[in-house]
Amino acid sequence: MQKTTEQRHILTQLQCIAEALGETFAPFCEVVVHDLSEPQNAIISIHNNLSSREVGDPTTEIGLARIEDPGMPQIMANYPNRFSDGRQVKSTSIGIKDSKGSYVAALCLNIDVTIFQDIQNILNAFSKFSSNPVVETLDPFGTNAIRAFIDEFAASRSKTPRTLKVNERRELMRDLRNSSLLEARRAMETVALHLGVSKATVYADAK
Repeated sequence: MQKTTEQRHILTQLQCIAEALGETFAPFCEVVVHDLSEPQNAIISIHNNLSSREVGDPTTEIGLARIEDPGMPQIMANYPNRFSDGRQVKSTSIGIKDSKGSYVAALCLNIDVTIFQDIQNILNAFSKFSSNPVVETLDPFGTNAIRAFIDEFAASRSKTPRTLKVNERRELMRDLRNSSLLEARRAMETVALHLGVSKATVYADAK
């Protein structure tokens, strides 16, 4: 089928987008461009090839459905899928229409989630504790309470600790002193670290 100038332009631009996405999300995400005007030889580019398909391979069931029905959703995001070898995939398919409303192409992203599952399993094993742990904390006494106090103070003003202004920090220091939390060991250092300021600034705010 002979392509219109518009269709050729769309496909050229899609291939640029696919190349950029492929480079950005390598090596976890396969990016494929389908030319839906040639369903039997639809794949015109494939980046980070995870599915072992090739340029010139046919389009998918979704591609065929879009050719038959322009009313199909343009964006089908994060649906479960599988590669031919059984690996689990999270796929997103974006249908591209021409100015007449017909589907002419599709941009598809396929993420191999087994890679992330393996990483998660490793992290879970690494962070697993003994079934009979020794009760201990490496956090100096009172520091958790100080951080929690600061977080609550900042949240009550719809801010984060590091976005508090000078006058707010001074009010915070008065409240901390009244709560006796500043008597904890290394209290001023804890406050400085949590606010993202120097100890000298904290001492100045506390005056």
